[in-house]
Amino acid sequence: MSLGLSWNVRIDPSSLSFNMWKEIPVPFFLSVYFFDVINPSAILLGEKPQVRERGPYVYREFRHKDNITFNDNDTVSFLEHRSFQFQPDRSRGLESDYIVMPNILVLGAAMMMENKPMSMKLVMTLAFSTLGERAFMNRTVGEILWGYEDPLVHLVNKYFPDMLPFKGKFGLFAELNNSDSGLFTVFTGVKDFNRIHLVDKWNGLSKVTYWHSDQCNMINGTSGQMWAPFMTPETSLEFYSPEACRSMNLIYKEAGTFEGIPTYRFVAPSTLFANGSVYPPNEGFCPCRESGIQNISTCRFNAPLFLSHPHFYNADPTLAEAVLGLHPNPEEHSLFLDIHPVTGIPMNCSVKLQLSLYIKAVKGIGQTGKIEPVVLPLMWFEESGAMEGQPLQTFYTQLVLVPNVLHYAQYVLLGLGCFLLLIPILHQIRSQEKCYLFWSSSKKGSKDKEAIQAYSESLMTSAPKGSVLQEARL
Repeated sequence: MSLGLSWNVRIDPSSLSFNMWKEIPVPFFLSVYFFDVINPSAILLGEKPQVRERGPYVYREFRHKDNITFNDNDTVSFLEHRSFQFQPDRSRGLESDYIVMPNILVLGAAMMMENKPMSMKLVMTLAFSTLGERAFMNRTVGEILWGYEDPLVHLVNKYFPDMLPFKGKFGLFAELNNSDSGLFTVFTGVKDFNRIHLVDKWNGLSKVTYWHSDQCNMINGTSGQMWAPFMTPETSLEFYSPEACRSMNLIYKEAGTFEGIPTYRFVAPSTLFANGSVYPPNEGFCPCRESGIQNISTCRFNAPLFLSHPHFYNADPTLAEAVLGLHPNPEEHSLFLDIHPVTGIPMNCSVKLQLSLYIKAVKGIGQTGKIEPVVLPLMWFEESGAMEGQPLQTFYTQLVLVPNVLHYAQYVLLGLGCFLLLIPILHQIRSQEKCYLFWSSSKKGSKDKEAIQAYSESLMTSAPKGSVLQEARL
């Protein structure tokens, strides 16, 4: 069973799971929740921020692999293209809804200018005023996610052409739609099954340069779609996320079932976003703030952006207490992946992450007012998917039902073989019993015949004179 399964989960056109790897049959959805700022004017006066959660705004995510190239070193390279389509029936709101949120361009630029000469700050303040830029903006969901024209972007690109990684519209997810996640090169498992699905390189790199330690820069695990089969509770789920610019490691929580298919549930450890003082291996991701949020400024055009669980779940409580309207809880804000442990194929997943911006008043830049230092949540999003329909039935039949039938069939065949071996023995025993009965009945019959013959002769013999014939005996 193990040999046959190993053959079927390799990245090879002849394997059963190849088409599943090439065109993932799971319908993925991106659900976005925004933190609508209720009191922007009060924040500029130094008051505590107050937000309300809006959403979800749900998008169907389409993925397909392209440029699939098999290499000589037991690897395959590919690009995975992604596109998003709004789903009004699944959403609570429209893309035309307006959201008040921090102006990342203004507040991010202000933070980057904090230690610059006062003259430069005054020039920036003048430029912001001229362009009509403010600390908070009121834009639609579609603009915030997929991009909007901003005169500040054009100004920066004109005089500082290498400062921003984008040239046109600015949006939080503008680079995700109709794009790819980079060139992945992963091991196929054909020659060395122990390395199946592991990433060899990403965009030609075996490690990134965003962080401050070799361990944090390492590209570990898979590309986040499939894992090696034959998992145990000691197995960890490691993958590289281009969006987070780092590798992540999930740990086993419990065994369960999904639509009759046995699964292992993997969740994020409490140390995933812990700071270096709480979890020393994460020191390379610093400079750090409170534990539970990760500084991703080095891979996001140096803007003071932070990654965490939604509502600062599993983070330092002071983060959620600094913003009114946050209510972290594990049921709504924790992430999980349910994996079929025998094949390493995901059955059901829900990955939830939050993006926040560190804001504060910067002396010399008037647009920042008297903002008290705070990590202000911008939005959180969930990428979810579950196998269903015909792909689920095919998976269950080919990779669960048939192997189970074959597994139990060997015991049935073993029992049948034993029974067939017993038939000649039972037949021989039966034959011996018949012979015994025949000889026993033959001996008994001869004695009866002798008795009948003796009786008949006695009847034909004349009775002695004077004796009385007893007819009753007849």
